[in-house]
Amino acid sequence: MSKIVVVGTNHAGTAAIKTILNNYGNEHEVVTFDQNSNISFLGCGMALWIGNQISNGDGLFYSDKEELEGLGAKVYMNSPVIHIDYDKKEVTALVNGNNHVESYDKLILATGSQPILPPIKGAAIKEGSKEFEATLKNLQFVKLYQNAQDVIEKLKDKNINRVAVVGAGYIGVELAEAFQRKGKEVVLIDVADTCMAGYYDKDLTDKMAQNLEEHGIKLAFGQTVKEIAGRDKVEKIITDKAEFDVDMVILAVGFRPNTSLGQGKLETFRNGAWIVNKKQETSVKDVYAIGDCATIYDNATGDTNYIALASNALRTGIVAAHNAAGHELEGIGVQGSNGISIYGFNMVSTGLTLEKAEKLGFNAAATEVTDLQKPEFIEDDNNPVTLKIIYDKDNRRVLGAQMASKENISLGIHMFSLAIQEGVTVDQLALTDIFFLPHFNKPYNYITMAALDAK
Repeated sequence: MSKIVVVGTNHAGTAAIKTILNNYGNEHEVVTFDQNSNISFLGCGMALWIGNQISNGDGLFYSDKEELEGLGAKVYMNSPVIHIDYDKKEVTALVNGNNHVESYDKLILATGSQPILPPIKGAAIKEGSKEFEATLKNLQFVKLYQNAQDVIEKLKDKNINRVAVVGAGYIGVELAEAFQRKGKEVVLIDVADTCMAGYYDKDLTDKMAQNLEEHGIKLAFGQTVKEIAGRDKVEKIITDKAEFDVDMVILAVGFRPNTSLGQGKLETFRNGAWIVNKKQETSVKDVYAIGDCATIYDNATGDTNYIALASNALRTGIVAAHNAAGHELEGIGVQGSNGISIYGFNMVSTGLTLEKAEKLGFNAAATEVTDLQKPEFIEDDNNPVTLKIIYDKDNRRVLGAQMASKENISLGIHMFSLAIQEGVTVDQLALTDIFFLPHFNKPYNYITMAALDAK
C-alpha cells in the first residue's frame, strides 16, 4: 500500500482526499496536514454572514476532520508543514509543538493562497503574527473563518460606524454590500477606475458601480491608498486624492499563491504559483499541486494561466487524486467562469474580456445586446438582460461572455463556458437550438440576437 500525503485540506485538498478514499481507499494510505483548525470553509459566503443575510457561519462548511477520518485518512489539524525534503520524500510538520516527519510515495500540495499586504503606510503586521494581525486595531483581512468571526464580533462595537474597503474585486464588492447592510457608512476604494475589472469590461462594471451607489456606497475609484492612520486603532484612510474618516479598514486587494514550501525545487509561474501540467504534476516527480497554489490550463487563451476559484480548486483536486492514485486522468481546462449577486443585481462571466483578449493579441471583437428576458406582454418579473460575447474575428471562435441582469441568468453562462471549451464559433451560436416559451424567454432571444449581430 502506497502513502499519499496531502498538504493543505481546504477545497482542493478535501476534494483530493475524498476522491482517493472513495475510489481507491483499499490501495492507498492518506495522511494530511493543515495549519488551520477547520477545513472546507466557503469563503464566498463570508459576506452573506457578515451582512446578516444568513443567520450564522455553521453552514459554510461542507466537510470536517471527522468525515475525512471516517473515510480512512489520518488528519493532522493545527499542524503547519515547515519543510519538505523532495529528495528524501519527507514532510516535516509541527504537530503538538513538536517536529513530526512523515514520508510519502506521492505528495499533493494544496497550500492555497495568502492575502496580499499592499505597501501602505500604517498597514503593518505584528511581528510573529500567524493570521495577519495588524498593529492598528480594526485593520482587517477577511479570508478565513476566524477572520469573519473577528469582524462580526468587532461590529458589535457601536463606535464602528464607518468602514473603508480597499480593493473592488469580487470580495471587496461583496463586503461593501455586507457592511452597508449592517448600517455602516461604506467607502469602496480601488486604484482602477472601476470595480471587478478582471472579469468584466467597463460598460458592464459601470452597471455594478451604479448599483452600489444607488444603495449608498461611496465609490473612490482611481485612487491609490497611501496611508492608514491612527494612534492605536484605525481613524483615517488617506489616498492620493482624498482623506476619509473611518473606524475600520478591510484590505481586499487580492491574493498570492502560498508556495514557500517549494524550497526552490518546483518550477514556478510568473506570480509564484507552481506550474503544473494537465495531470496536476509539478516539475518534480511524484509531486502534484492543486488549487490556488498552482496554475491551470485556460481554454480561452490556450495556455497555462493562474485562475484562483473554488470551482477550479475542486476540479484540480479530483484530477490530482486519480493520478496520484495511479489512474491517469487529464483535466480538460477551465474558462474561469464566475458570478456575483449584489442587492439582487446579478453578473456572470466566463473566458476573456474584450480588453484582455486584445492585450493577449487576439483579433477580438464584441457583440452586445440588451433586451427583456421575456416577451413584452409578460408584465411581471420581466427584466432587461445585457449579454456581451467576445469572439476572434479571424476564426470566429467564442473567447468570452458577460451577462448582467436582475433576472437569474446564472445558468446561461454555462453554455458559453462549454462553447469556449469546445471551440464553438459565434456563428454556430446564432443557429443553436434554443427553445422558446413566453414564461422563460423570447423567440428571438438575446443569445440569438447577439450572435446574429456579430460582424
